[in-house]
Amino acid sequence: MSDTRRRVKVYTLNEDRQWDDRGTGHVSSTYVERLKGMSLLVRAESDGSLLLESKINPNTAYQKQQDTLIVWSEAENYDLALSFQEKAGCDEIWEKICQVQGKDPSVEVTQDLIDESEEERFEEMPETSHLIDLPTCELNKLEEIADLVTSVLSSPIRREKLALALENEGYIKKLLQLFQVCENLENTEGLHHLYEIIRGILFLNKATLFEVMFSDECIMDVVGCLEYDPALAQPKRHREFLTKTAKFKEVIPITDSELRQKIHQTYRVQYIQDIILPTPSVFEENFLSTLTSFIFFNKVEIVSMLQEDEKFLSEVFAQLTDEATDDDKRRELVNFFKEFCAFSQTLQPQNRDAFFKTLAKLGILPALEIVMGMDDLQVRSAATDIFSYLVEFSPSMVREFVMQEAQQSDDDILLINVVIEQMICDTDPELGGAVQLMGLLRTLIDPENMLATANKTEKSEFLNFFYNHCMHVLTAPLLANTSEDKCEKDEIVGANKSNTVCPDNYQTAQLLALILELLTFCVEHHTYHIKNYIMNKDLLRRVLVLMNSKHTFLALCALRFMRRIIGLKDEFYNRYITKGNLFEPVINALLDNGTRYNLLNSAVIELFEFIRVEDIKSLTAHIVENFYKALESIEYVQTFKGLKTKYEQEKDRQSQKLNSVPSILRSNRFRRDARTLEEDEEMWFNEDEEEEGEAVVPPGEKSKPEDDFPDSYEKFMETKKAKESEDKENLPKRTSSGGFKFTFSHSASAANGANSANSKSVAAQTTPASSNGSSSKNTSLTTSVTATKGSLVGLVDYPDDEEEEEEEETSPRKRPRLGS
Repeated sequence: MSDTRRRVKVYTLNEDRQWDDRGTGHVSSTYVERLKGMSLLVRAESDGSLLLESKINPNTAYQKQQDTLIVWSEAENYDLALSFQEKAGCDEIWEKICQVQGKDPSVEVTQDLIDESEEERFEEMPETSHLIDLPTCELNKLEEIADLVTSVLSSPIRREKLALALENEGYIKKLLQLFQVCENLENTEGLHHLYEIIRGILFLNKATLFEVMFSDECIMDVVGCLEYDPALAQPKRHREFLTKTAKFKEVIPITDSELRQKIHQTYRVQYIQDIILPTPSVFEENFLSTLTSFIFFNKVEIVSMLQEDEKFLSEVFAQLTDEATDDDKRRELVNFFKEFCAFSQTLQPQNRDAFFKTLAKLGILPALEIVMGMDDLQVRSAATDIFSYLVEFSPSMVREFVMQEAQQSDDDILLINVVIEQMICDTDPELGGAVQLMGLLRTLIDPENMLATANKTEKSEFLNFFYNHCMHVLTAPLLANTSEDKCEKDEIVGANKSNTVCPDNYQTAQLLALILELLTFCVEHHTYHIKNYIMNKDLLRRVLVLMNSKHTFLALCALRFMRRIIGLKDEFYNRYITKGNLFEPVINALLDNGTRYNLLNSAVIELFEFIRVEDIKSLTAHIVENFYKALESIEYVQTFKGLKTKYEQEKDRQSQKLNSVPSILRSNRFRRDARTLEEDEEMWFNEDEEEEGEAVVPPGEKSKPEDDFPDSYEKFMETKKAKESEDKENLPKRTSSGGFKFTFSHSASAANGANSANSKSVAAQTTPASSNGSSSKNTSLTTSVTATKGSLVGLVDYPDDEEEEEEEETSPRKRPRLGS
């Protein structure tokens, strides 16, 4: 019994005047030798650690509020509060405090603020001996009372004494009776004085006075007094709003009268703080700290009372998900939940934990899934807010629910897909809802907040699920707006599913920018999942179509996506980019931008500068060989010249290094160890063959070069160690595995790295075409055969000695099946 009686939560007031929870524990008052006095100790119930050790100082003013709270200031900016589970425990500790200070436990405040400042005490010596004498509560004394109330606000001691005087004489109720008289007599002057008086009493910041003023019998008259601001020509009609306009909606009848009263009181007090009272200036900030605390603790109590009433909550859920519930009722239920979750933010972490677990147990997520798909905009918006509370509280809980759900339902109705659909279909021209939903999706797919358990990781499970079931929904608008027929014939819109979507419509452009932002986040955080997705869907090519958008922000989003990919310095991505000739749209955008010095110009140049500074050899070679003619005229930055220099230095370095290669390779020439391929390399070989769309080796011949394969791979690894780049022009015969690596392709770029003399001549014809900005499609026909020749020569030829170099010149004749 004593355990629950002494159970408390410890709160401290932070800089924003909000109460921070410091933990739950059990309080005791004992003599502490170190502090030389009786002290309050709170030990945490979880681990027995000390949450609070505070000496009961004879000079500190302690306040007892709402029967279960004790509040005091330890130092100038350090306020503490103990919130007791039971009134009896609060009374017990209060008696101990009063005993130390020599006070009667019946007081609500230990009045030792008088000792707070010696200087003030001596300045005001004549008044310290007795309380402030209040004028009699009569109409003709209102001006005097108003002057008195406003005059004490600057002195903490006099504020304290006025508060006691008001409390002892039941003065507030008398003032409110005078208010009714003044209103009946239409005594404007008296009403203006009453406004000053009541506002001044609120600024005394005393919980005991608040309890009187905010009681059911007084609060409306207090609001009435605050309507008559002398600065206004006409009084405001706050009471009319609170009684007639503001309707108390009970989605399900609340039977507990105390709970109803608390809800009414909290709403009205919040209204006084937010609407009626002026925004406090910097100097008045602390004047209303107790009012903020009053509202805060009321909210905690409301949430706790509702949470404990399980019948009430389960009834709310039942009606929310019941198909028979009409739309108006459902809207009210959702709004109730939104408010409920907002109130829950006042709970301390352990209680908030319990709160959301209760909601999860009752089925909040399946309920949200139904509600988020509804037509009513208000309902969807409130449901989104509730969803955001849940995601912020526990992304893992949401992920777990979605993965379980995937096992028993279609992709279309999965919660995450419902969220993505809402994002895509947001009707707001500024996409306010879509931006909020995008933020929530980002939180859900962020590996940083995924847990790794001993036997399985949430990260791999959830990302597998997301890429299999949801990614296609997210990228659908992007793929629909960048499809082939869209790019070539913009006027034919009916050619794809979403024919209502026009790529250059501002709202669509904003949506595509949001989707790209999410995909860019994936590139940065998801490694192989997104890599497979980009390769399989040829996603970067589709994204770069948006470089042509008339909306520069969208073109920049597309560029940022590519920049993030290149920033990874991953050779798989680099091969994909060079093979697909994907720099072409970027370079076209740079050339189309002309001499304008704008963000697009700077961003494109930064991309190439990054490649130069980081010395990404495969990309440098590709850019110089294919596009240098088009770029050499750009001299206001040294980036492109620098790329050419890097390229030539690398060629020289490789030609020197490769002179010594044959002797090394010769020793390994006939080795046939059956090493297994690394997983990544194997994946690349497989992917490349699938992606080609060409039967490079006729099916019947596929087994033929198998015998030579380990050797080819061995050389592949050798040259990979030699910084993964080769000389593609001066020493074509020495770049067999290099030729294989970069020319296994069907685009213009392939021709440049090919090994045979034939392919070089074709390269000479096709390179200018590609650098003039024409699409790689025009050149792919002329180069596909060449690429096939070059790459396969690379697969089966070994640059070991002079004989083999001679052989290579005649190789197309010797192996007609490969050259055909």
